[in-house]
Amino acid sequence: MDFVELLPVFMFLALAAFLFTGFPVAFVLGGVGFAFAILGVIFNDFVVITDLAAIPSRIFGGLAENLILTAVPMFIFMGTMLERSGVANDLLNCLQVLLKRVPGGLALAVIIMGTIMAATTGIIGASVVMMTLLALPVMRQRGYSAQLATGSIASSGTLGILIPPSIMLVIMADLLARSVGNMFVAAFLPGLLLAGLYIVYVVIRCSLNPSLAPLPKDDFGPDSIGKYVVMVFRSFVPPVVLIILVLGSILMGLATPTEAAGVGAFGALLLGFINLVVLPTIGVEQMRFTETEVDLDDHAVGGGFMSELKHYWGIVGDAVARTAQTNAMIFGIFIGATIFSLVFRLLGGDEIIVNFVEETGFGSWGILILLMALVFFLGFFFDWIEITLIVLPVFAPIIELLDFGDHVEKRDVVYWFAILMAVNLQTSFLTPPFGYALFYMKGVAPSDIKLQEIYKGIIPFVILQVCGLALVMRFPEIALWLPRQLLE
Repeated sequence: MDFVELLPVFMFLALAAFLFTGFPVAFVLGGVGFAFAILGVIFNDFVVITDLAAIPSRIFGGLAENLILTAVPMFIFMGTMLERSGVANDLLNCLQVLLKRVPGGLALAVIIMGTIMAATTGIIGASVVMMTLLALPVMRQRGYSAQLATGSIASSGTLGILIPPSIMLVIMADLLARSVGNMFVAAFLPGLLLAGLYIVYVVIRCSLNPSLAPLPKDDFGPDSIGKYVVMVFRSFVPPVVLIILVLGSILMGLATPTEAAGVGAFGALLLGFINLVVLPTIGVEQMRFTETEVDLDDHAVGGGFMSELKHYWGIVGDAVARTAQTNAMIFGIFIGATIFSLVFRLLGGDEIIVNFVEETGFGSWGILILLMALVFFLGFFFDWIEITLIVLPVFAPIIELLDFGDHVEKRDVVYWFAILMAVNLQTSFLTPPFGYALFYMKGVAPSDIKLQEIYKGIIPFVILQVCGLALVMRFPEIALWLPRQLLE
């Protein structure tokens, strides 16, 4: 191969090199794409200026007019609003009271909390930071092992990448030209499988070694059945009902993911209004942590309806601003990835990859394992959105050619692969040296929590994620059974 034929290879290497510079990913993707587009015009006769005219139409006609992607900012807002309004805080408090007699109860509360929050947002950074601030100091005060505490928080906080409505699944469905609703349904059981593996691990480990997670005092929590009922209806039922409305409408075919995202955003606003305005006005206080108990006493708070309403609108404004920043980051990377993938194809990158795979002589299973190993390796260095927007457009033509005979029907291969990749990508948040969830946690964790303890804490959970990946690979019905029941 001469220099011109190797341009796609050099393009990929240049991208890998510049991503390590710390320069914004969107600019790296777009800049490398434009630079190699110029090289393609200079050295490669079949890449001409008119070919590059497709870039603006891809951005404005593909991204800006894609109605599916309108779900992304609404899902971001839903999760941000639930976190900022204190709904998530109340939910965690309620769960730890309900699970106080179970070995590792507080860690289980964190995992269940992460699972519930995953069904409201795909913002991993927000989930990990929120649960670290809320739960880690309390877990340490109660004598929990630093490794168990950090591992359970980091792993459960990253479930939002898989459990629908996941922003990543919306993006993957768009890149693979597949139904977002089908992708959501396929990811539901694998997401619960991972959460179940975490729960089983924590219960078994804490049963074998109770010193890792001491049980709270017998009088921890409400002192009457009535207060228990109030706690559950105030803190547990509302977010669960919202999740049922959002996911149920999608799974039952009553609403598209975009419509469900609108319902979720409105529901988050309504729950925030009730939590920040209505309840304080009538004298119902949020549950408060102390070192030994959760205070559930009700008494008048705040400065009246108008004062609470002003505070609420401030929270809404902050949630809108955070949503805009996160959304701008995601779509900036979208634009850069669109430029990169188009130029990569114009330079013949697809042909090089297809030829390489054919020359290796791997069958469909060999190619699948190779791609899973590549995604897992990239997860040590890059974020999920970078991996998704780089790998999927490049390998999509190969994925559609895979044939696993009776193991997976041909029509289901793309959905199955997408879920395998989603499970795999969850590890990208936890694997050092660039596990973003670990850095989010370290940034807000108490000073006595060392990065080495966080690394040690996530090792069992990464192993559990790999086990989950192997189970979905060996038993594809975990991902494909529910779609067949609901969509056929």
